[in-house]
Amino acid sequence: MTDPTPPRTVPRMSATFTPEINAEIRRAAATGIYDIRGGGAKRRVPHFDDLLFLGASVSRYPLEGYRERCDTNVTLGTRFAKNPVELDIPITIAGMSFGALSAQAKEALGRGASGAGTSTTTGDGGMTQEERVHSSKLVYQYLPSRYGMNPDDLRRADAIEVVVGQGAKPGGGGMLLGQKISDRVAEMRTLPKGIDQRSACRHPDWTGPDDLEIKIMELREITGWRVPIYVKIGGTRPYYDVALAVKAGADVVVLDGMQGGTAATQDVFIEHVGLPTLACIRPAVRALQDLGLHREVQLVVSGGIRTGADVAKALALGADAVSIGTAAMIAIGDNDPKYEADYQALGSTAGAYDDWHEGRDPAGITTQDPDLAARLDPVEAGRRLRNYLKVMTLEAQTISRACGHNHLHNLEPEDLCALTMEAAAMAQVPLAGTDWFPGKPGAGF
Repeated sequence: MTDPTPPRTVPRMSATFTPEINAEIRRAAATGIYDIRGGGAKRRVPHFDDLLFLGASVSRYPLEGYRERCDTNVTLGTRFAKNPVELDIPITIAGMSFGALSAQAKEALGRGASGAGTSTTTGDGGMTQEERVHSSKLVYQYLPSRYGMNPDDLRRADAIEVVVGQGAKPGGGGMLLGQKISDRVAEMRTLPKGIDQRSACRHPDWTGPDDLEIKIMELREITGWRVPIYVKIGGTRPYYDVALAVKAGADVVVLDGMQGGTAATQDVFIEHVGLPTLACIRPAVRALQDLGLHREVQLVVSGGIRTGADVAKALALGADAVSIGTAAMIAIGDNDPKYEADYQALGSTAGAYDDWHEGRDPAGITTQDPDLAARLDPVEAGRRLRNYLKVMTLEAQTISRACGHNHLHNLEPEDLCALTMEAAAMAQVPLAGTDWFPGKPGAGF
């Protein structure tokens, strides 16, 4: 006798309507507002992991690690500034504001960067005394919001970074919810305490590269032409944006890809606007080369830098230095599993918590709550960041020696190959095992 029950098919989840997408549809339907979060893109896009180095063998000799040096120093702002920024390592700390971060976190970033011989950056909201005192090299961000901006702090800075865009939200402004606008934050930003704030997405006094040139000249006059002027752009049209920033007079261009983090912006921005960091570097380098200014105008790349290998790959593709933000926060203690119970109480888990804008960070980093902020020891956190920066530098040196180079800046695209067609096309290095990449001139494709 045959079984009358027909066999059932195995249920299949939709590749388009995933559980995450369905949850977001339900959340949007229930609240009527778009999702705001931090933490950077969660989607998988081509990145530095899709590249490999070709170590030296017969055609090139490696360097002996214990006997032959591999230098790491870099000087930023050699074009016009009287006092360019001289760093021991090509890894800098990106702009993260006091307001988004606690005062203890800003102090820790300054301590760690100084201990490793590099610079840190103020971020939106002005310069705190903690970070100025503990940062041997401090870059002052000049943003569309002008929060906390004053000529005295401009003159106290070692460099000024004019922010046009950020990789996580190119074309958009940031957000700071009222619960993070404490008395001190409100005073520094000239804002009402406890009221949600949304930063401007463009500068109020200029609308194009000609106006940018005028603004850069104003900043040079304020600072007596002493300090370098950086221009930071989000990765969207890197060739043209870099070229225009350079023609406007920038000493340094900071290029931020979509894997860059943010304290708070719309999720739709983070995931669907901008280019992967890997896709930004070669067009930016080509713009500098076409202008005859590659290495004279320095290129700093940011957005998803995590390891010494990432550093080495960015430099091999033509960058002069890199900048880290999210990785630095993790190094000083954010998303630490020791606070797992606290993260779960917030409906998240260590490693996935990205509601930094709510100001309830158990690690005391992305908060203005005095009790939570007191959990972070800036001295110990600074030590951890210094250690992390030194490890990244040692990793990059190890790779450089293996490729036969005695300075990180001697790494070159010829040291790389790509594991995927997408990465080969973006980085313009050969697909592994071939001498070809998509779009290679003269390849007949």
